[in-house]
Amino acid sequence: MNLKILGSIAIVAGTAIGAGMLALPLATAALGIIPAIALLVVIWGVSAYTSLLMLEVNLKAGVGDNVHAITGKTLGKKGQFIQGASFLSLLFALTAAYLTGGSSLLVLKAKTLFDVALDNQVAVVAFTLTLGVVAALGVAWVDKLSRILFSLMIVLLVLVVLFLFPEVSIAKMATGALTDSIGDSWMAAIPVVFTSFGFHVCIATLVRYLDGDSVSLRKVLLIGSTIPLVCYILWLLVTLGTVGGETVHGFAGSLPSLVSALQDIAAQPWVSKCISLFADLALVTSFLGVTMSLFDFIAELTRAKSNLAGKVQTWLITFVPPLLCALYVPEGFVAVLGFAAIPLVVMIIFLPVAMAMGQRKQASTSYQVSGGVPGMLLAALLGAVIIAAQLWVAL
Repeated sequence: MNLKILGSIAIVAGTAIGAGMLALPLATAALGIIPAIALLVVIWGVSAYTSLLMLEVNLKAGVGDNVHAITGKTLGKKGQFIQGASFLSLLFALTAAYLTGGSSLLVLKAKTLFDVALDNQVAVVAFTLTLGVVAALGVAWVDKLSRILFSLMIVLLVLVVLFLFPEVSIAKMATGALTDSIGDSWMAAIPVVFTSFGFHVCIATLVRYLDGDSVSLRKVLLIGSTIPLVCYILWLLVTLGTVGGETVHGFAGSLPSLVSALQDIAAQPWVSKCISLFADLALVTSFLGVTMSLFDFIAELTRAKSNLAGKVQTWLITFVPPLLCALYVPEGFVAVLGFAAIPLVVMIIFLPVAMAMGQRKQASTSYQVSGGVPGMLLAALLGAVIIAAQLWVAL
């Protein structure tokens, strides 16, 4: 396996792993560890299948085209509009979620490090202004910073899992929280788990990077998507297995409460610091990647000039909507991540299925995913279930 393939696997895994990992214990605590792992495996299967479907669409449409161009070729202007609207909605929702989660961790840090009771709205604005500026610096800066921070995050994750694993209790791990409706618990968990496997945005870039080599690309997508699955399972084992599903469910989606509980369990002070830093880096790396993509997309959409006035205009459009959401929905980290599942389903399930069905009407000898029409219809059905679950929670 050459370095290009290894690097591509890292890109797929790195795109998926991020702040969504922090929400997984909060979202699945009511289910219990076995049902939660089963849900992870099913969602991974859907994500892996649709990634291969997107690979098929990319290879047939033409190596080197971006997602927007491929959608236009196969579904026309209407398809491009749906794809663009879904992409914009997804990035706005993720940015709002990360602002909410990041500001709550900032409040926790101010209290534990300096014994200062920082107002949540002040923390939201401070977090936005501090890290939001990085998005405007350009992809070169974000790329260099993200590589360093992501590598450190993975090291910290390994350390945290290794040192918390001896504290795992089988009794705590085996049971979920006692809730009035197990159906509601499943509905709340499904969209958040799905959002945690959203690595598909990098596929078109990887197709170009690996020169359309379908064998290597298939290997990259399957291995790259399996790494997050393994990381998520280990993370659930050490969180639900130490803190307990009932206790985590009682946090009501509060990220600082989860981090504090894990720190209390850590026997060594430096392990406690690793947990805190890991949570910070998971949020920051995701925030930087998402906001950079959103900033660039809005700049292209509005045809903003590259001067200071143009960048300020783009920055305001990028951050004001999610900032308002974070200010007025202060405990919405898990909830907003769940909402992001709706545009994500459109982007990585419905559109690829529609494009693949259109392409398969024409004779072709290029790469094609097995499963045929039944496989695509099943994926679309599961996508509809994910959207229905989120709408159920919202209503």
